[in-house]
Amino acid sequence: MIAVTTIAVASAAIGSLLTLMLTSRFNAGVTTTFAVTTSLPPITYPVGVPDVREPSGMAPPGSNALAGYSRSYVNDFTGTTVPAGWNVFYGIPAGAPGGQFGLAHVVVAGGELQLNTWRDPAYHGNWVTGGLCQCGLFHLYAAYFVRSRSTGAGPNEAQLLWPANDQWPPEIDFNESGGSNFVTTWTMHFGAANHIIQQRLRINLRAWHTWGIIWTANAVTFTVDGDVWGTVSDPSQIPHMAMRMDFEQRTECAIHQQCPAAPVSMLVDWVAEYSPDR
Repeated sequence: MIAVTTIAVASAAIGSLLTLMLTSRFNAGVTTTFAVTTSLPPITYPVGVPDVREPSGMAPPGSNALAGYSRSYVNDFTGTTVPAGWNVFYGIPAGAPGGQFGLAHVVVAGGELQLNTWRDPAYHGNWVTGGLCQCGLFHLYAAYFVRSRSTGAGPNEAQLLWPANDQWPPEIDFNESGGSNFVTTWTMHFGAANHIIQQRLRINLRAWHTWGIIWTANAVTFTVDGDVWGTVSDPSQIPHMAMRMDFEQRTECAIHQQCPAAPVSMLVDWVAEYSPDR
């Protein structure tokens, strides 16, 4: 049986009142729930550089924006095609009943990487989603920052790290909406039995935000708009293998979950990745 421990945290440290929820699942038979009010630590991580020419109003952070790291990759999606090193998904997503990825549902235009969910006549008018991976670049311990927003609710929209060898778990989801406009989570999947640690954040996903993950051998730190909103510090729960970054949308319309009522897009202004200085 699974035991669930939930911690609800109210904080005003990210610009407005946010609600956080931490969930850990282990093999046991007890459920405990309690609440505490606290403030997040005043630590600032990269957000970007103000630039009115950018769709989000922020350009990527600089090469030395993160102490102890150097920028190893940046993409501002200024072209008209999916950049080299990124692979677009197609076919039926695993674990998404009735879901479908389509090649035409990932485009680069207007300075953005766009993942687009819409009813596609090429698939009998079913809801089809976008997804892609940065399959051409892996890291073992790194920091990632993604400037993005969603245009609406419906599909589950996720930004995550996935094992380079495709042997799952582990998995680190650092911004996963669950189909919501106003809630996201980070989730750590670890161990052969797929243990899960998850934290929930109430935030307006239609607005632009900079999502960050700083992954080391001893800790994984999750940030939004420069502030920490979660940390995992048990090395046994942290991946110690090369991983890649994925962006994806998924629907579960067949079981009446995570199903849009209108076309929805995940818009990514830029990504910036940092490798630790040796």
